[in-house]
Amino acid sequence: MGALDWQRKIYLDGFAGQVSKISPNAFQLEQAASRQMTAEAAAYILGGAGSEQTILANQKGFGHWKIVPRMLRNVENPDLSIELLGQKLPSPILLAPIGVLEMAHPEADLAVARAAMATGVPFIFSNQASVSMEACSEAMGNSMRLFQLYWSRSRDLVTSFVKRAEACGCSAIVLTLDTTMLGWRTQDLALGHLPFLHGKGLAQYTSDPVFQQLLDEFLQRPPAARPSITTTTLRNLLGSVRRYPTGSFLHKLRSGRAMGAVSLFSGIYSNPTITWDDLAFLRGQTRLPILLKGILHPDDARKAVDYGMDGVIVSNHGGRQVDGSISTIEALPSVVAAVNGQLPVLLDSGIRGGADVIKALALGAKAVCLGRPYVYGLALEGQRGVETVIRNLLADLELTLGLSGYKTLAELTTDSLRLS
Repeated sequence: MGALDWQRKIYLDGFAGQVSKISPNAFQLEQAASRQMTAEAAAYILGGAGSEQTILANQKGFGHWKIVPRMLRNVENPDLSIELLGQKLPSPILLAPIGVLEMAHPEADLAVARAAMATGVPFIFSNQASVSMEACSEAMGNSMRLFQLYWSRSRDLVTSFVKRAEACGCSAIVLTLDTTMLGWRTQDLALGHLPFLHGKGLAQYTSDPVFQQLLDEFLQRPPAARPSITTTTLRNLLGSVRRYPTGSFLHKLRSGRAMGAVSLFSGIYSNPTITWDDLAFLRGQTRLPILLKGILHPDDARKAVDYGMDGVIVSNHGGRQVDGSISTIEALPSVVAAVNGQLPVLLDSGIRGGADVIKALALGAKAVCLGRPYVYGLALEGQRGVETVIRNLLADLELTLGLSGYKTLAELTTDSLRLS
């Protein structure tokens, strides 16, 4: 459905008294979703590091760039398609990897995968998903998907994740570089809540044969330190046991596998020791393209080229890792200049509307990754909500492109913008 048809449908539905819960206004959408979610879910999904300056900078940064519309150009039948990693895509939008989606909706990643297929938008599966990559791939048919990888302390587990991504039809590995440790996320800390300790967001691990083997070995060791026993501890323990995917409740409780999985994950999840030289190991495990997510400095972008990577994603993890970090749109021009057309540059963090997409592409991004807004749609209406968020963004992009005087995305250049 084209932008004008989608716009017309919204107005006709409104005329019939059917106003969608998925507001096209980014601020209203966020507010509605935050009211729908639990306090813990809202803190995890909406929150950022420290005083959350980076979240604000990501969104305000786009405001410094102004579109300069051009007039009297034939902009009928616009074309939003791009080529990325050897594939033609209907638009420059991908869905960013976001973990623990079960906090937003029971169908979690599966609802997002179905919405991605329905709209033709690629989905980057999260390393911290609530549904396994295999189940999501089955729901997506031939639609493009990618897999986000966190480099754990187990190289065998890294290899297993990559091989599984290959087997279920992923088009690339998106190695996230900026989360070798969790940032100081003040909203989560204020509630004392980390979803992984509750057994959430561990589906890629509990479905993995190498992780299960590591768990067998882990359970043979003396027990580690445990939290003090309270009624809350017991309630959370039982919740973690229920979430563990295999076995009866009593078996899971007696075997200790559910809480063992949580403890094992906590010990191997992050690896602050990795360096550029480790990329050779990853390159040796897969023939898939490798994109580096979290690039903000031009020197790191040049290193990505030197180390044979296939793309970079300019990202600061949605402001969740370094408080006061440079915004993504601010970092983009120097990263684009550094790679000098040798590999594609994508942008993640801060995309809220069609104008943001146009500005990113005019500054040299090949595509953008949409993050929190689709989770807001998920929280409000599941798969249908995600689809509506995507269609709203695509319609906004198409209309803004045409009203700015452009028929294709390839026409966008730095001359399309002014820096204020």
